[in-house]
Amino acid sequence: MEILDGKKLANAIHEEVAQSVLTLKHESGRVPGLAVILVGEDPASHVYVGMKRKACEKAKIYSIVHEMPEDISQEAILNTIEMMNNNPNIDGILVQVPLPAHIDQTTILEAIAPHKDVDGFHPFNMGRLVLGLDGFVPCTPLGVMRLLAAYGIDPKGKNAVIVGASNIVGKPMASLFLNAHATIDVCHIHTQNLKAHTLNADILVVGVGKRNLITADMVKEGAVVIDIGINKTPEGKIVGDVDFDAVAPKCSYITPVPGGVGPMTIAMLLENTLISAQKRA
Repeated sequence: MEILDGKKLANAIHEEVAQSVLTLKHESGRVPGLAVILVGEDPASHVYVGMKRKACEKAKIYSIVHEMPEDISQEAILNTIEMMNNNPNIDGILVQVPLPAHIDQTTILEAIAPHKDVDGFHPFNMGRLVLGLDGFVPCTPLGVMRLLAAYGIDPKGKNAVIVGASNIVGKPMASLFLNAHATIDVCHIHTQNLKAHTLNADILVVGVGKRNLITADMVKEGAVVIDIGINKTPEGKIVGDVDFDAVAPKCSYITPVPGGVGPMTIAMLLENTLISAQKRA
């Protein structure tokens, strides 16, 4: 069993992005710019945005966070997005989700200019992903693919089972695996006999937010297990969706939580922002 060290790989990507930012600044005078919209006081969202801000500082990327109150109007958010769409110093725009209940998330995400949609959530970029065309890819599934590639794990011809069918992770993950010539199986809350599906997985990706959802008897010997879940135990420890201690001995490779996919998500956000700036330069 080998640990897929996302933290180590992400740090290396941060350094590569920082060097590329310096080169871009020298050649064009441009510094990549990332703008974040943060609505409300959700503690997890504030933590994530803080981590993104620190990562931008480390990579020498200009970043700005528009913090908005919980009761802000949808129109005010749309006006801010329009302003950033037209700002030549901003190369990437992301809206931290979830949004308050009175805000229509789809309307907000569709308002972001596709060429600045570094989170990859706009239907334009999602459509290009499904068709196997160039575009921005959601950062978490993209980070999974980069992590697999770094360890020489080729999905081609493998059975890839994805547990969780969200627009942010599960669906784009399925498209990436399909584009990589894997055979895909997407499971969700209505899937019957989940174990029958997961036992068939050469590569198992889990991201639903349910502690110990995947137990040792649900994983076949030699499988690659990617745990995207984030959960907190009563003692305050951060764990994934996989019963790590029991499952790890059966795996060829497995991601830890924390330190696996999480750091890769932020690394891909930085890389996408850099790519946007390079294209616009």
